[in-house]
Amino acid sequence: MAAAKETARGRKQDRARVAKGQDYEVRYEAKKTGRSASAVKKAVKKVGNSRKRVEKRLGR
Repeated sequence: MAAAKETARGRKQDRARVAKGQDYEVRYEAKKTGRSASAVKKAVKKVGNSRKRVEKRLGR
């Protein structure tokens, strides 16, 4: 079987989300917004995993 062709769409959709279960993504967002990792996790729980909504909630 041939390997699935990677598209830019999949990577772009992944960048638009914050994976609360992935420590490196939480740390990245915390550093980017100047907030704690627990604040990022709470924001994701409150507004969902959309990076734009999370950053807006965190005051970025």
